[in-house]
Amino acid sequence: MRVLERLDELYAIGGGAGANRPHGSPAEDDAHRLAASWLVDAGLEVEVDRHGNLFGHARSPRSAEEVSDAVSENCWAGSHLDTVPQGGRFDGALGVVAAIEAVERVGIGSVVVFRGEEVGCIGSRALVAAGDPLPRMFLELHVEQGPVLAERDAPVGVVTGIVGYARAELVLEGRAGHAGTTPMAGREDALVAAAAEIQRVRDAALAIDGAVATVGQVEVEPGGSNVIPSRVRLSLDVRAPDARRLDALIASIGFEPGYRVEPAQFTGAAPQMFRDVVAARDLPLVELASGAGHDAGILASAGVDAAMLFVRSLNGGVSHSPDELSSDEDVALAIDVLADALAATTR
Repeated sequence: MRVLERLDELYAIGGGAGANRPHGSPAEDDAHRLAASWLVDAGLEVEVDRHGNLFGHARSPRSAEEVSDAVSENCWAGSHLDTVPQGGRFDGALGVVAAIEAVERVGIGSVVVFRGEEVGCIGSRALVAAGDPLPRMFLELHVEQGPVLAERDAPVGVVTGIVGYARAELVLEGRAGHAGTTPMAGREDALVAAAAEIQRVRDAALAIDGAVATVGQVEVEPGGSNVIPSRVRLSLDVRAPDARRLDALIASIGFEPGYRVEPAQFTGAAPQMFRDVVAARDLPLVELASGAGHDAGILASAGVDAAMLFVRSLNGGVSHSPDELSSDEDVALAIDVLADALAATTR
């Protein structure tokens, strides 16, 4: 299948274990150039906006009057091509190659490849913040990044919304000293304080239903094995299904977000199209929220009628890892659903 071959080509960019195309890297640029060549092969008109986002527009054979009234002429489908270090084969990339396949198949709509999704949806946020023209509808296909669909024995799922999240850096101060000559009772060990802070962050999330909090990076200064840590920086990522619970989590931990993305709900015609296609194909209808941020959430928060379709993940739903896996059959079916939904925008 051509989509799987293209996923392999993208996976090979960057080298090393897993997918390595971090935002702003030559590997992300190479991936965009490769995708642009596929857009040309599909007969689409290629455009790169001022934020670096890549587009491929279908050339409609319809009259100007018909085009002006057609939702499909202002419907985007796509995802992103940047990755986390040692990421998975499908995250982001599947949504891009699937969109190219679907738009080429039905001959309507536009493919969009956003920049920098993994580092805060940079491309879509820049587009929204600049007030650039937005589509009336956006469809994003993505691997689930979790085990729900596998547990429900469903190949695809319709996403109801995306959690809100906030990120910040916490700094703990101490006092450096000799590891062998400073008595334990007199120490001001910043790493010990950081360990207690990490536990406090965890407890704050556990106390709020549906909330999660993660410390994923720890930087210790001065960093010597025989020196008491004097300063520790912690990364903080907190998420919750709605603004009320996100506010409560931020207040409980007590920090000022470096940036924040509000929760987004998918409630318009776009998610209903996915539900209708799933029903028409006699597939089980599973609806679920996304615990991860996506470009679709940024567009939905800006008023775009957005929807997401998840593809079943295997290997326990692991993602952001070379172990990320979805079956060939589920991928093919998901692309069929995406194409059917895109075609439905003309009706």
